[in-house]
Amino acid sequence: MNIDSLIEAALLTQAEPLTELTLRRLADPPLSEDELAEFMTMLQTRWQNRALQLIHTAQGWRFQIAPEAFESLGILHEQRTPRYSRAVMETLAIIAYQQPVTRGDIEAIRGVTVSQTVIQTLQERGWVEVIGHRDAVGKPALWATTDQFLADLQLKSLADLPPLTELGELVLPDITDLPSEADES
Repeated sequence: MNIDSLIEAALLTQAEPLTELTLRRLADPPLSEDELAEFMTMLQTRWQNRALQLIHTAQGWRFQIAPEAFESLGILHEQRTPRYSRAVMETLAIIAYQQPVTRGDIEAIRGVTVSQTVIQTLQERGWVEVIGHRDAVGKPALWATTDQFLADLQLKSLADLPPLTELGELVLPDITDLPSEADES
């Protein structure tokens, strides 16, 4: 079997994205980075203008439903898109644009207390995680987005997030200007 058919089959049968290293190792001997790039470009071209698209995310390569086909195919699944509260979306935006941040940083920016339910919702979705602790009184957790967040939003990196100026007049303050937990005691 030729390698492009094998890579295509692997991508179509796996639920999770496949890393470039995994895809390269499907061949014997393993493909070079350039050879894999050539195969992936060819596959993307082959799947152009179809209901499935081959995309590259922070987690790897995967097939997904094309936006044009998504609505029509949505009737096949009873699952509804989850709706998130304004508090959840604001908290996620602060974490995405200002990471790493503590809960205190988020509260200072939003001007209200962040409930544990909001953070828990984002964790359950796999969009945020604790990446460390700030060296301050109480050692508050530092929150950041995950690769799952990037994959779900079809971003390769945080640099692909739209600039805040495109999101409206809301500009988040620089958290380095915020008082630290040590200053508040």
